[in-house]
Amino acid sequence: MLFSGCQSYQPVPVNLELHRAEVASRLDEQETLRAFSQRLSIADRDAANAFDLSDGIDVAEAEVIALFYNPDLRLARLNAGVALATSETAGLWEDPVFGFDGAELLSPSGPFEYGMTLSLTIPVSGRLGAEQDRADAAYVAQLRHVVDAEWTTRARIRQAWVTWSVANERVELIDQVIQSIGQISEVPSRLVEAGELTRTEVRLLNSQGLSLSVERFSVAAEAEQARLNLLALMGVLPETQLTLVSALPVLDDLEPSELTERLIRTSTYLAALRADYQVAEEALRLEVQKQYPDIQIGGGLGSEDNDDRLLLGASLPIPVFNANRGGIAEAHANRDLARATVETEYERLAFELVSTQTRLKAAEQQRKVLERELVPMLDEQADEIDRLAELGEVNTLVLLETVTRRFEAKNQILELHQTALRDRIEVARLLGPAEAIKPVPVPGTNNTEPIDNDRDAAEGISP
Repeated sequence: MLFSGCQSYQPVPVNLELHRAEVASRLDEQETLRAFSQRLSIADRDAANAFDLSDGIDVAEAEVIALFYNPDLRLARLNAGVALATSETAGLWEDPVFGFDGAELLSPSGPFEYGMTLSLTIPVSGRLGAEQDRADAAYVAQLRHVVDAEWTTRARIRQAWVTWSVANERVELIDQVIQSIGQISEVPSRLVEAGELTRTEVRLLNSQGLSLSVERFSVAAEAEQARLNLLALMGVLPETQLTLVSALPVLDDLEPSELTERLIRTSTYLAALRADYQVAEEALRLEVQKQYPDIQIGGGLGSEDNDDRLLLGASLPIPVFNANRGGIAEAHANRDLARATVETEYERLAFELVSTQTRLKAAEQQRKVLERELVPMLDEQADEIDRLAELGEVNTLVLLETVTRRFEAKNQILELHQTALRDRIEVARLLGPAEAIKPVPVPGTNNTEPIDNDRDAAEGISP
C-alpha cells in the first residue's frame, strides 16, 4: 500500500537448548574454520594453511578458533552490524505529511467545508548529509573497536597458553623431583638400620616428598584452570574434549627504539579512540548544521462556501532564540572529552609500555643468571655427590638439599620465563600488529549484514 511500510514484524525467541547444541558441535566444522583461517592477515597465512585439528590444537590454531567463536568478538561484530544498519539508513528525507481538515456547518444550508494538504520538508540546511557522515564515522569506529577486540583476544589466547604450558611444565618438574626424593629415601632406610642416620632425618626426607606432593595438586589445579580459560576464550564448552599441544610460543624480539615510534602508528586501541574522536567531530558538525532551518512546503485542495480552492503553504523557522545552542555546546564538550581521552590514553599506554619493558628486561636478566650460573653449579654438586656415593660415602641430607635447590632454581626459571613471555605478549598487544589489519566478519553469527571491509577500505581508514 502507498501509505504503509513494506516490512513486517516476526518474533525470534531465544532458544538456549539449540544454542548449546550448536556450541557443542562447533569444532566439527573444521572445513569452515579452515576456510575462515584463509581470510586472516598475510602474517598468519602460514599458520592458516597448516590448520589441522586432527593432530591436536596448537596456539596458532587456538587463535583461529577464538577469532571465529569468541563470545566477546561476536558481540563486538554485532555492535558493528548495528552501526552499519544505522549508516545505511541515515540521511533519509523525512516522510511527507498528509493533512485533512473538515467542518460541517450546523445550519441547514451550510455546506461541508474541507481542506486536504500534503507537506514536505526540503533539507536545504545540509543536515542530512551531516547525519550520514556521522553514521558512517560511527560505523568505522565500531570496525576499529572490532579490530582492537580481535587483537586483544589473540593476546589473551597467548597469555592463557603460556600460563597453561608453564603449569604443565611445573607439574612435570615436580614429578621428577618427587621421583628423585623417592630414590633418595631408599638409602636412609638402610642407613638407619646401620645406625648411621637418625629417624628425625628420615622424617625430614619424607616430609619434603609430602610437601611436593601437596604442591603438585595445587599446580595441577592451576593447569586445569588455565585450560578452562583457554576453552572459554576459544568459545567452546568446558566439557569439550580437546587435545591441546603444550608448547610455549616463540615470539620475536623487538628493538626498544622501534616501540615508541610504532605505538602511535599501529596501536589498535589508539586507532579505535581516534575513530571515536572522529564520531564526536562529525556529531558537532551535525549539531552546527541543525541550527540552520529546513524549508517546509505544502499544498492541497479545499472547499469553502462551495468554492473549490487550491491551498499552498510554506514555513521557514528563524534561528534567533534557540538556534540549537544547547546541542552545539554539548557536542563541543563531547569533542573535547574525546580528544582528551585519546591523549590521556596515549600517555597511559606509553608509561605502561616502558613499565612492561623494564619488567621484561629484569626477568630476562634473572633467568640468564639462573640458567648460566646457579643451575650448572647445582648440577656439578649433584655429580660430585654421585661420585662420592660410588665410593661408599653418602650424605643423604646434602643430596636432598641439592635436589631441592635444583627444583627451586628450575621452578624459578619457569616463573621468570613465564613472566618474560607474558610481558612480550603484552608489549605486542600494546603496540598492535606490524601490518594493518581489518576486522574479519564471521559467517553464521546472526549478523543481519556482514561487515563491509571494502567500504572500510574505500573510506581510507587504517587501524
